[in-house]
Amino acid sequence: MLISILVTSYNYDKYIKNAIESIKNQTFEDWELIIVDDASEDRSVEIITKATDSYGRVRTIVNDQNMGLEATLEKAFKYASGKWIAILESDDEWTPDYLEEKIKVILKNPDAAVIFNDVETIGNVGKMAGLLYANRKFLRSKKYPRNMFWDMNLKNRIVTFSSVMIRRDLLEKVNWNTPSDRLLDWWLYIQIAYKNKFYYIDKKLTKWRIHSDSYINQKSSANCIMTNVLAMIEVYRRKPSFRLLLFILYTIPAFILTKLMRKLFSQD
Repeated sequence: MLISILVTSYNYDKYIKNAIESIKNQTFEDWELIIVDDASEDRSVEIITKATDSYGRVRTIVNDQNMGLEATLEKAFKYASGKWIAILESDDEWTPDYLEEKIKVILKNPDAAVIFNDVETIGNVGKMAGLLYANRKFLRSKKYPRNMFWDMNLKNRIVTFSSVMIRRDLLEKVNWNTPSDRLLDWWLYIQIAYKNKFYYIDKKLTKWRIHSDSYINQKSSANCIMTNVLAMIEVYRRKPSFRLLLFILYTIPAFILTKLMRKLFSQD
């Protein structure tokens, strides 16, 4: 079973080699790697070339100009040929059994459409430690495979792209045009979750690096609510339901009120 691994790279020359090595060290060997560098201004492309030079199953593409995460990841996806898509962010790493553990789930749970796992954090977790603990507790309390559409409302339960593997055919059907690059993952998950099941592996198979440039540190609550609502509207546009309409009608006023309150207090 061929797994297509997608890596987007942008100015992470300090980390990209370790990310690639963690892929090369996988115990499951039926994979291909597509790396798209988004016009990095550091040594990323040089390091990628050296790290993958002897691997025939690696395709490296370099953007002529910076395109952003959504366009770069979608570009990588178009080169993929595997039935399943695994994503590794260029500042993160996988344990050697990452793909092997995912394959075990696929074989035992053919109805699972998205498989994700627990993470080990690297760097300054700070205030997120409590949120990560609460999220882990929530995920452990559920049975899988599970439809997580309503679980994804108001909170992204999958903390990093680097922990997820998604069935290819589902990514072919979604709208990639996210309102926020920083929330692309959540935007995609909400669309996929509506009619599909997710599976959580309670093992730390991903080493998730948190630093000052991490997207997690650049998200605002207003952007989160906006992305949440627009993703719901996108789902409703394709598959209308009364329950979903009620949620949207409730959340939009809440979103507007939040923006007004923030603007009011910022003037004080």
